[in-house]
Amino acid sequence: MLSQLKERFEVCGLELHPTKTKIVYCKDGSRNEKHEHISFDFLGYTFRPRLCRNRVRDSIFVSFTPAVSRSAQKGMIKKFRMLAIRKRTDLSLEEIAKWVNPMINGWINYYGHFCRSEFYKVFRQINKALIWWARHKYKKLQRRKTRAGKCMENIADTHSDLFAHWKVRMKGSMVGLVS
Repeated sequence: MLSQLKERFEVCGLELHPTKTKIVYCKDGSRNEKHEHISFDFLGYTFRPRLCRNRVRDSIFVSFTPAVSRSAQKGMIKKFRMLAIRKRTDLSLEEIAKWVNPMINGWINYYGHFCRSEFYKVFRQINKALIWWARHKYKKLQRRKTRAGKCMENIADTHSDLFAHWKVRMKGSMVGLVS
């Protein structure tokens, strides 16, 4: 199949990348053959077999679905760390929210259509950065990581619309607030 694709692309004046191009078997609950490649990354998504829930029949099955890729998660976390929020003690929590919400909303809008639970790692890192900020901003929380986490959790409960990832309010979005 790969050789036929290569020939067709050459007719169109295109060429396949020798290391990136591979044939992937879309393994799911009804296709159980063993193959070398059963997942691939494309445009920041990883397509692979995942457990899914049929809400009509209330059953679980395996489907070949997309979700945010690990490299995209790492990129989001790296970008958020580069903002160095913990050093911005001159800003209030509301100002930080105004500053970072467009970025978080963009990520949620692009990657959040499929398997939002893969976002938990990114949300956890954002929450940890906010805890670090609180510990640097307020002297009473400086050496009290758990208390700072509980303080941010209380803020998240009372002001759930402050940060974009708090608005989503899905199960597990507050993971990492209390460590």
